[in-house]
Amino acid sequence: LNNLRANGHPSGGPWRQFQCTACDGYFPEHHGTIFHGKQAAVELIVHVLACLAEGLGIRATARVFEVDPNTVLHWLVEAAEQLTAFSAYFLCHVHVNQLQLDELYVVLRGVINGEISAENAIKRLERSRPWVWTVSDPESKLLLVADIGPRTLAMAQRVVHQVAQRLAPHCIPLCLSDGFKGYLPAILGHFGGWVHPARRQEKGPWPKPRWRPLPGLLYAQVIKEYRRRRLVGVTHRVVFGTLEAVNTVLAPLGCQINTAFVERLNLDIRQRVAAVGRRVNTLCQGEDGLQHQLALFHTYYNFILPHASLRQPLPQSVPTNGTGSAKTWRPCTPAMAAGLTDHVWTLKEVLLFRVPPWPQPQTV
Repeated sequence: LNNLRANGHPSGGPWRQFQCTACDGYFPEHHGTIFHGKQAAVELIVHVLACLAEGLGIRATARVFEVDPNTVLHWLVEAAEQLTAFSAYFLCHVHVNQLQLDELYVVLRGVINGEISAENAIKRLERSRPWVWTVSDPESKLLLVADIGPRTLAMAQRVVHQVAQRLAPHCIPLCLSDGFKGYLPAILGHFGGWVHPARRQEKGPWPKPRWRPLPGLLYAQVIKEYRRRRLVGVTHRVVFGTLEAVNTVLAPLGCQINTAFVERLNLDIRQRVAAVGRRVNTLCQGEDGLQHQLALFHTYYNFILPHASLRQPLPQSVPTNGTGSAKTWRPCTPAMAAGLTDHVWTLKEVLLFRVPPWPQPQTV
């Protein structure tokens, strides 16, 4: 709006001061961010959050940086709100050819302590809260949705609804999932429409309209059979569309019907989210704490962490400042591969980014 102008650094501080010519008010550069009002150094806050994003627990991070654990938790809660808004702002109008959906559970404390068996824990988890739902694009490795909820039909509807909101209009990707029954009505409800059947007789009432999948909808399932905790068989089931159409979409990746990419992503979540790891003592006490760590991982994985398989060759080698070999590859994040941004973000840039309160086209 051209109503701001810089007014120097008050008292020689690190942050600039701006003046609003419309209201004749003054405010610092970091106003409205998690750094405003903090006595701690900016680099310390960034390094603490980076350690949390790399899978270090809250108490371990507090011991490394000699900070109180409650302070680390407070910074994480404030950062999660900013990171959630940041991801929601950029993850919109996404064009993808296929999606893989999966869910993973969080180990109960009772299983670790030996109070209940793993089989009974899984039965309890079927209707409990700690399930992490993930939806990713296997081509760009973009994580579209990372949510927490019970393994129920209502939660499947919620996850698919978030996917439909972030996809571009008229984008109907190939959906691949496991054999969970809740995905079928959820996908059909969001990627379907009313169809008026043809009249079979000249006389009589018209047939009632029916809800049918859209013509371009493709959905397949990977059904795994287990016996004594061992995988004994895998079957592929095409629910919507034909096998030839599904293989045509999967041909660029040179693979068949599978959920291997989202399962590999689940491994990253277990390694980088301390509350989801196996056989650890960093489990969260409630769903809110797990949601905060998952929001940090969601933004860190999509915008900050380069993916090795997405790197792009440079037109010519770039010499380095040291004695090492020349740089021949350009790092690329899943958000860059999906066309949502043009550079690798730093955690400090993300935390300082001001998310507009109104919808705007992304120009960054």
